[in-house]
Amino acid sequence: MTIKQENNARGRHHRFRERIRRNPLLHTAWRAGVFTGGSTVLACGLVMMVTPGPGLLGIVVGLAILSTEFAWAQRALHRAKAAADRAKQQAFNPRRRRRNIILGTVTTILVAAAATAYLALYGLKVPWHIENPAFWT
Repeated sequence: MTIKQENNARGRHHRFRERIRRNPLLHTAWRAGVFTGGSTVLACGLVMMVTPGPGLLGIVVGLAILSTEFAWAQRALHRAKAAADRAKQQAFNPRRRRRNIILGTVTTILVAAAATAYLALYGLKVPWHIENPAFWT
């Protein structure tokens, strides 16, 4: 896309939004639609924080949608970006990175040892089908 085409597309979008803003009914309907869509994406992001899925991405996208029309969402998105930048800086801190690598390695070794012990005792049987649970009593 050339610069002229890009400017033309921006101009069309700007004219479209101005036409909507001039009509109070359309403006209210537009804001309600943005609020509904953004809130839905934001709520899905919050749900995905405790279930499998890209929860942080959903939250950021939901706030980005809401921030196109609402100042409070723009402030929240700005704070979220600042927090993400701080977290990124902390993640690249060599001391914390080394600690996280060590903790991850130790956890992996412990989980592998537990799985090996389970397989050595019971084989490939799931825990709820063990015939002789004498080990647990």
